[in-house]
Amino acid sequence: MSFQKIQINRRTLMAAGLTGASVLALGGTSAVQAQNFPDLMKDIPVDDIVMGKEDAPVTIVEYASMTCPHCKRFHEQVMPEIKKTYIDTGKAKYILRPFPFDGDRRGEAAFMLALCAPNGNYYPMIDALFSTQQAWGGRGNPVPELLRLSKLAGMSEASFKECLGNQELLTKVIEGRNKAVKDFNVRATPTVFVNNKKLGDSSPETLKKAIEAAL
Repeated sequence: MSFQKIQINRRTLMAAGLTGASVLALGGTSAVQAQNFPDLMKDIPVDDIVMGKEDAPVTIVEYASMTCPHCKRFHEQVMPEIKKTYIDTGKAKYILRPFPFDGDRRGEAAFMLALCAPNGNYYPMIDALFSTQQAWGGRGNPVPELLRLSKLAGMSEASFKECLGNQELLTKVIEGRNKAVKDFNVRATPTVFVNNKKLGDSSPETLKKAIEAAL
C-alpha cells in the first residue's frame, strides 16, 4: 500500500519530497498583546473534541500542525503540567484544532487519522503522533508508521484507508485552517487562546498567567 493509492483532494496524499514546508512562521506566536476573538467557538468546520470538563470556567484552544516541531515541544513540555494543574482539576478544558500547513499532506493525514480514531482516542492518537513525529513526518514512506499507530488506536486497515479517502473530512480540516487565518489571525503554530483571547506567545509562563487571570 502506498500514498499513491489514497487520493486526497484530487492529488496524492503525499507527493514525493513534500515534507510540510510552509510560508507560515514555525516559531510559535510572536510576542504581541493578547487579542480578543468573541467568535472563536462559533461555526467551526471540524467539531471540537474537548479534553476536561465541559463546564470548566476556562477554555484553552490551540491551533497546531502535527508536523510542526514547536507544536511537538509545546505538547510534550508545556501541556503535561497544564493538564495536571488545570484540566484534571476541572479548572480548564482544552481543545486542539487542526492547522496543517498549506500543502502539508502528511499533516493533513495525521489529523484526519486522529479525528477518525474510535472510542474517544483522539487525544491518545495525538500523543502518539507527536511522540513519533520523526518516524512518519520525514522524507521516508509514512504509511507503515501511520497505519501502525492507527491500529493501536483501534482502526483496521480498511478504516485507515477509508479515513484518508474521506474528502468531506479533508475539506472540513482545510476550511477550519482557512477560517483560523481569516477570522482569528492565526499565522503560526502553535497559536493558543484562553477564553477567546489569543495569547502573544505560547510560553508556559504566558499560558499560566492567562489561565490564572481568567480564573
